[in-house]
Amino acid sequence: MPLKQSRSSLINLLKRLPVAGIKNYSLFIISLSTIVVSCNTHQHPDKKIFHYNESSGLASLDPAFAKNKQVMWSVHQLYNTLVEIDSNMQLAPSVAKRWSISDDNLVFTFYLRNDVFFTNDDCFANGKGRKLTAQDVEYSFKRIVDKNTASPGAWIFNNRVDSVDGFKAIDDTTFQLKLLRPFQSILGILSMQYCSIIPKEAVEKYKSDFRRHPVGSGPFSFVAWEEGQALVLKKNEQYFEKDSAGNRLPYLDGIKVSFYDSKATEFLEFQQKRLDFIDDIDASFKDEVLTKTGNLKKDWVGKIVLQKQPYLNIEYLGILVDEQNELVKNSPLRSQKIRQAMNYGFDRRKMMLYLRNSIGIAAESGFVPCGLPSFDSSIVKGYQYDPIKAKQLLQEAGYGNGKELPVIKLLTIPIYGDLGSYIANELQQVGIRIQVEVIQKSLLLEQTSKSQALFFRGSWIADYPDAENYLSVFYSKNPAPPNYTRYKNPAYDVLYEKALSEQNDSLRYQLYRQMDQLIVNDAPVVPLWYDMAIHLVQNNIKDFPPNSLNLLELRRAKIE
Repeated sequence: MPLKQSRSSLINLLKRLPVAGIKNYSLFIISLSTIVVSCNTHQHPDKKIFHYNESSGLASLDPAFAKNKQVMWSVHQLYNTLVEIDSNMQLAPSVAKRWSISDDNLVFTFYLRNDVFFTNDDCFANGKGRKLTAQDVEYSFKRIVDKNTASPGAWIFNNRVDSVDGFKAIDDTTFQLKLLRPFQSILGILSMQYCSIIPKEAVEKYKSDFRRHPVGSGPFSFVAWEEGQALVLKKNEQYFEKDSAGNRLPYLDGIKVSFYDSKATEFLEFQQKRLDFIDDIDASFKDEVLTKTGNLKKDWVGKIVLQKQPYLNIEYLGILVDEQNELVKNSPLRSQKIRQAMNYGFDRRKMMLYLRNSIGIAAESGFVPCGLPSFDSSIVKGYQYDPIKAKQLLQEAGYGNGKELPVIKLLTIPIYGDLGSYIANELQQVGIRIQVEVIQKSLLLEQTSKSQALFFRGSWIADYPDAENYLSVFYSKNPAPPNYTRYKNPAYDVLYEKALSEQNDSLRYQLYRQMDQLIVNDAPVVPLWYDMAIHLVQNNIKDFPPNSLNLLELRRAKIE
């Protein structure tokens, strides 16, 4: 859409929106017109507007539906949670200034700040934003589990929080959460965007349209969203956080999100400095920008900034190990030695160099990725390339000396077809024949959920920054998902249940590492790599560091 047309349609949309607390409506539209134009031209010297693109679009601005990166990034700018995760992946206060835990690890009491306000909106009396209270926390959390909301995030509380008395506002600044059984990771869950605090008045006023009319207390407030065209946010002048010098955050004046669905267009916009950063590098121009070692090519050095950060995602191959399943009974993969041989039989480092431009880290430890505080590759010993060891394990399993291993089928999705072929070629050298079958992602998810996939490609992105999130994938009492391999080990289950109630971080991390080592030894998975977030950033963007959750953090970002 041409700039003039885009500007006109966005302003027309804004005219249809209720505008709270604005006495001179015409002046507001003129002012907003200026902001929109400056957003599009990126040339307004007095306004610091941060520009980025969402090629996958945006489905909602309702925190109860923050199930993907696109929604999470926007919701994070508009709302606050009780607690948050700092740059070191540690829990930190947010709306809750402190909290306490009962001796039985079941009751968590949060003590709230009294200087957090929702932004001005017509849903409030006289259009003026009111103070956020513990009643808002209670309402927000109950709404998540309310079946009428149909939130995809209901799982975070289901079967964990007391369904009768789980959420309670004791007074305006005290909120209490009661668990059914000890679950220390609940604090990490409360940092998720699902747990953003919303006002009841906004939901009741806008009803189903609340998805596109957010009212929060975050560092930015909503201006306009023309779906498929642009989302515009402005600085929340009443935001409660300040920097060490006492200056109110954020530093930016606003955010403009575009929705070009073409990654090529996105990259062109970035080249022409109309976007301040892009997230991830599309395969089609990866080799144009990056060397095989994952650094900027010389043509780009000095022109842009490359940011790389461990990202809480592991890519792996899963193996169904349920011995009651007919697929497993008739498969050589039922043998632990063969599963271990597969882990030794290919070179992960070479795979990262030639297929990934070194984006990511070869997974030579356990299933828990680096970037988490409990990760320690010196304690959890994984697999490194050792073809001699792989062949030895095959012989110990009864194969070799003329007896060939049956062909094993690997299910994967189209974008990982080349990866499957690489692993198949490598494993063939040690005597393991792999047939790669490429299927659609929806079919693969269906087959893994129904335990119909014997050997499959998978990934696991952290829902919250605690290793328990990864280790729950192998807890035998969990269904598929998340336990797609149907792994069952009583010793593992004992450690997992013990870790759930352990408040001491150091002791809990020890339990996590013991569990991770059991997974390595039993080999229900073949870890491939620990992922890495890649950002290309314009040189004039400062104080914009990446993080292991790959969450867009703009409170302290600056444009020079």
